[in-house]
Amino acid sequence: MTTIDPMNPLLTQQTDLKVYLVDIVDRSIDTNILEDRMLELESLVNTFGGMVVIKTYQKRDMPDKRTYIGSGKLEEIILEMKEVWAQLLIVGNVLKPSQVYQLNEKLRPIWAKAWDRVDLILKIFDKHADSMEAKMQIELAAIRHMWPRIYGMWMELSRQWWWWEWAMRWLGETNTERMRRHLKEKQFKITEQLKQYENMRRIHRDTRKKRWIPTVWIVWYTNVGKSSLLNYLTNKWILAENKLFATLGTNVWKLYLMTDPVMWTGKEFLLNDTIWFIRDLPPKLIQAFASTLEDSIEADLLLHIIDASDPYVDDRIAVVNYILNEIWAKQKRIMVFNKIDLIDAVKLKELKLKFKNQNCLWISVLTGDWIEELKEKLLEVL
Repeated sequence: MTTIDPMNPLLTQQTDLKVYLVDIVDRSIDTNILEDRMLELESLVNTFGGMVVIKTYQKRDMPDKRTYIGSGKLEEIILEMKEVWAQLLIVGNVLKPSQVYQLNEKLRPIWAKAWDRVDLILKIFDKHADSMEAKMQIELAAIRHMWPRIYGMWMELSRQWWWWEWAMRWLGETNTERMRRHLKEKQFKITEQLKQYENMRRIHRDTRKKRWIPTVWIVWYTNVGKSSLLNYLTNKWILAENKLFATLGTNVWKLYLMTDPVMWTGKEFLLNDTIWFIRDLPPKLIQAFASTLEDSIEADLLLHIIDASDPYVDDRIAVVNYILNEIWAKQKRIMVFNKIDLIDAVKLKELKLKFKNQNCLWISVLTGDWIEELKEKLLEVL
């Protein structure tokens, strides 16, 4: 693939982008959780189109204030990146502006760059933004992410070259204010344009309410069999991609459920399918897509699809619930545990006992078990 970066000619290649991954974690973290974090980060890189050549981690009680990565570890990383011709260092954490700046300064001699987790997600969003609205939302998120970095970079330069700060004080302040004013104006224009899309969706929602068409919002973590379930329910072919954020915005699917097979009558539902949820998704990125998620937030029912065979099922549920709380999603919820064919009777009994106070269904899309019960539940609740 072709990856273009006008600020760094080395990142413009006709081959896969070689990526070095590093994750900084607490010393007490479990090894299995560490491997899961790294696997998820690698999935993000693959979605972007990069090729991970080296993965490593560092256990620290506190991240390095200057570069987030310890100086000794950073030197080791730079040497390894140079040996394998890696062009990009991605840190699986959220870094401060000055830390990103310092990392890029350290990597400048080998013509490489550094991103943090938010940078990577923004790049993926930008790559998969098809509609004009999605592109504007990405730009808005990028501006909110860039704003403190511009200020932080200028402050870092001022600390390094204090004599330059005094010599160019007036000019520097003018440039900083000019950039901040430009970003503020750009943000205002994008926000106003997004309001037009928001008003259009409000009209569509009002039309659906007049027709009394119930809407169901589907949320999920990664790799839970969501696409397979949609295929089963709607009898349509939906490509099941093992890529994070492969789709931005909201896809709407029609579901028709029979209420009286004799009279051949039934009820129509709309299924809202939105972006994946993932751990450590910064609130400012969620806020950028707030208008797109508005349709889903106002849905009549929320279906939370869960992989019953996931060893970290509790953590996945906690992440999704956290994001739902962040965006004030308060509607009725049904927790749909999929892939029960992959667990034994003991594990299934443990899960049912743990979530006995929740509104849960236990299904297997692969075998078709309990799918009809799911349909009956939708009719009952709605």
